[in-house]
Amino acid sequence: MSHGSSGREEQQEQAEWEGINRLLQHHGFKPIQLADPMENKNLSDVVLLDKKSAAEIKLILKSLVKDTERRQALIQELIQSNNQLKDEVQQQEARAARQSQRASDLEKILDGVKTKIQDLEDDYIAKAARQQNQMKQLQTDKKDSQKRYRLLEQKVGEEKEVISQLQKRLECVVNEEEKRTTRQNKVFQQFRKRGAKESSVLDQQLLDVIDAYETKIQHLQTELRKYKGDTDESSQEEVPRRKRQDKNEILDATPNYKALLKSYQDQLKESKAQKEQMRQEHVKLKQELESRPTAKELKSCKQQLKRMDRIIQRSNITSAEHGNNENDEGADRTEVEHIDCLHANICRRFLKSICKELNVQDINDLVPAARVRAKEAEANPKLVKVLSAIKTVVSNQRAPLLQSLSDTVEEQGYEQLLPTIEMWAEQLVSLKDLQCVLKKLMLRLVPWHSFGTHDPSSGVRVEHLLLMVDILLKETETKDKEVKKPSQQTLQAIVSHFQKLFDVNSISGVYPRMSEVYSKLGEMTNAMRNLRDLLGLGKRY
Repeated sequence: MSHGSSGREEQQEQAEWEGINRLLQHHGFKPIQLADPMENKNLSDVVLLDKKSAAEIKLILKSLVKDTERRQALIQELIQSNNQLKDEVQQQEARAARQSQRASDLEKILDGVKTKIQDLEDDYIAKAARQQNQMKQLQTDKKDSQKRYRLLEQKVGEEKEVISQLQKRLECVVNEEEKRTTRQNKVFQQFRKRGAKESSVLDQQLLDVIDAYETKIQHLQTELRKYKGDTDESSQEEVPRRKRQDKNEILDATPNYKALLKSYQDQLKESKAQKEQMRQEHVKLKQELESRPTAKELKSCKQQLKRMDRIIQRSNITSAEHGNNENDEGADRTEVEHIDCLHANICRRFLKSICKELNVQDINDLVPAARVRAKEAEANPKLVKVLSAIKTVVSNQRAPLLQSLSDTVEEQGYEQLLPTIEMWAEQLVSLKDLQCVLKKLMLRLVPWHSFGTHDPSSGVRVEHLLLMVDILLKETETKDKEVKKPSQQTLQAIVSHFQKLFDVNSISGVYPRMSEVYSKLGEMTNAMRNLRDLLGLGKRY
């Protein structure tokens, strides 16, 4: 019975070792070979184990295999998490690319909007200038039309005076002709006792003779009055006498007095035709003036131009004011309201000075350059205020300064601010490097301490760095104290911990067991390295 039970135990023991060998082979280790001590004569090549040691070794091997499986599972999880992190990084990169593309599109849209706004401003300014020029042209046309209207009215008045004089002369001539005809008929009736016939040649000759004698009689009467000294009457009758002389000359030159009368009628018709033509021109001028803008419309246009001038002045564009009725006294004055009265030489001199001051080669670029200078002038007080604030911060006693500038920063102007700010920028950049070094130092010295999540967008802050340094100082101080002053209880706890860890009863058995465990650990490390090389995981795993 004892022999049978020992055989079963050996079979069970062998089965257990075979299971352990299968596990070892499954994980890449060499199997443990079992040998019969009775068969092996060379006992130096054989290791004998008691049941307790064999059980402990089997337990250790099983735990090591389980630890290996756990580490392999951990490696698989790390591989999966690494792949997930790679996917997330790719997604973040794609998202960042989309955001950058969107930002570039928005910048292009913004540039387009700015360009459209600039075009609208230029169009508005050009439109205002055109309206101003049109208004000036309309005012000039109105003045010309008014002047022409006054000239035409004056001409019409002169023509009316000429017509009235001609009418008076014609009435005088008609009256004289009627009187002459009456006298001729009266004398003819005295001679012939009948009226004159127009178809009779003798009657006409007789009438001519009577007319000639009447003319001589009137001439003699005039000379008689002259000899009598009737100067007043002679001066009053001088004009009718001259008219009669002219009439006699015309009668002598023309065979018939009717031709003279006909010429006067023709002159009267021509004067009437001229009068009618001038009246039509007057009507046309009135219609043209009615079609022109009225005083009310002109006033509204002036108001609109004033509003446009205000808008242009708000845009830092000086506009010449309207009105060309200034006196010559303002020719040498340089106020804005007297711009239209300035001499051309003064305007050219001012334009040359402005172009030279603004460094402009074309007058069309003068208004944009003035607008840019005005914007810079508006921003200048703000910039001076900002620079003063920066200088106040830089000149603070607590602020770090360059050695060459520490004595002169308060005495000089703003030109010494840039080196100091550049030095500060370099120091801020070096703060990031200092933060990285402190993080590495914390991971090395106090890996169990979690400093918390840090937002990269918030930048590096000195408070965070000081906190990290304080933590390192506290941890190192506590470690130094523990190392310098180990207590008896601590030493006993360490010894008991190692005895329990390596499952030994005495201190002398700790070191052999430790060397054995570390040798096994080296074998497992080699096996894991082989697996890593086979799987191509890289040195990070």
